[in-house]
Amino acid sequence: MSKIDPTILPALATDQPQNVSAATQNPAKSPDKLILLITALALILWGLSIAAFGIPGLYIPALIAVPVIFTLLMVITRG
Repeated sequence: MSKIDPTILPALATDQPQNVSAATQNPAKSPDKLILLITALALILWGLSIAAFGIPGLYIPALIAVPVIFTLLMVITRG
């Protein structure tokens, strides 16, 4: 016995597009592109600071990021 719903078989057999619900026409926007853009921008700026200031441009942004990341970890941990 097949577990396929027989009511959807005619829809699968046709080559014409079916009515698509509004939810699939306008999918929710994901923040993935924004996160990727911000990360890429931060890396580019960090690279430019290394090019402009040398070794201090490498470690000073990392030192500044430590308390920021620590605070974010505390916020995530608290829920």
